[in-house]
Amino acid sequence: MDQVDEPMLEPRGPLSDEATQFRLLLDSVTDYAIYMLDPDGYVKTWNPGGQRIKGYSPQDIVGTHFSRFYTPEDVAAGLPQRGLEAARNDGRFSAEGWRLRKDGTRFFASVVIDPIWVGDELVGYAKVTRDITERVQAQQRLREAEASLLQAQKMEAIGKLTLGLAHDFNNLLGVVINALELITMRISHDPRLTRNVEAALRAAERGALLTRQLLTFGRGQNLTPQPHDLNRLILELADLMRRSCPENIELRFDLAPGLPVLQVDRSQLEAAILNMVINSRDAMPDGGEILIRTRRAHTAIPAATEHAAQDMVCVSVQDTGTGIPQELQQRVFEPFFTTKDIGKGSGLGLSQIFGFALQSGGFASLDSEPGNGTTVYVHLPVGSTSE
Repeated sequence: MDQVDEPMLEPRGPLSDEATQFRLLLDSVTDYAIYMLDPDGYVKTWNPGGQRIKGYSPQDIVGTHFSRFYTPEDVAAGLPQRGLEAARNDGRFSAEGWRLRKDGTRFFASVVIDPIWVGDELVGYAKVTRDITERVQAQQRLREAEASLLQAQKMEAIGKLTLGLAHDFNNLLGVVINALELITMRISHDPRLTRNVEAALRAAERGALLTRQLLTFGRGQNLTPQPHDLNRLILELADLMRRSCPENIELRFDLAPGLPVLQVDRSQLEAAILNMVINSRDAMPDGGEILIRTRRAHTAIPAATEHAAQDMVCVSVQDTGTGIPQELQQRVFEPFFTTKDIGKGSGLGLSQIFGFALQSGGFASLDSEPGNGTTVYVHLPVGSTSE
């Protein structure tokens, strides 16, 4: 017996015609803005996804030009029109960039524009926009974390190399200093030789100071943490800091009240603050202002992704000096690296700050813009002791 094909049933109800099916499809899409433009770029249709992403209702947007979604700088550069021209000439245009919502906020969008032809006549464009801000921000955070990790690994490698050299050099200087002191005791009758030996001794002691700074950077310096009030320590240093600066530099303080007591090595913390002030002073040969600020902060150590944010106290020194070029800022904490002229700095001041902060369980960072000054931050953990 021959099989008889059953007749195909026609859709009934709300799906009875293609136009209704298409409208239901567009109305169900909320993650994409899908709409039509006329040949001049004016919006002809609008779907719920467009309203969710961009904030406009159909009454707000239909009949207006799609360039209103672009930033003012992109409109001035002619990007909306170039997108339509590329779609018409090439058959499709796709791009990513910043777009504007109704409330003025920006989002990062992935955009596709396809021309719509009826025969040889261009009747408009189909435009699809997707909000990819979260993806772009996640990629940016990943790049920043990778850069921080690479920087931390580089500084760790430099620290290990520095630590070994500093130990060896410190031992040699110890022998030199002891020998010079013995010579001084035996040639006290010869003023000329005494002066020469004393000059050599001062140079050797200066070398010993530099090696101590290198040891601090390499975390090979033995710290002696004790409880200290950060604000009181800074105020006790105020006279010394003022004497270190010429009259054309104003020194100001913004010290947050009620800071917790820190367990830190006082001498190393004082050296770090003085180094920050001296660096700021040197960045302002024509005068300016230095602001020393303290505050509480809840933050995590950069590049230590396994550590959660914790309570810290931050001391910062801000100047109105020349600033540091962006391409050099990643290197400023390296030993012997300096932006000063030859002979005007050892390049160990910021490395001492970096090593002290790291060995104390915190971190040091820098924010600078050429022509707009520099701020150096030292974050120290609350309620912890140095290693």
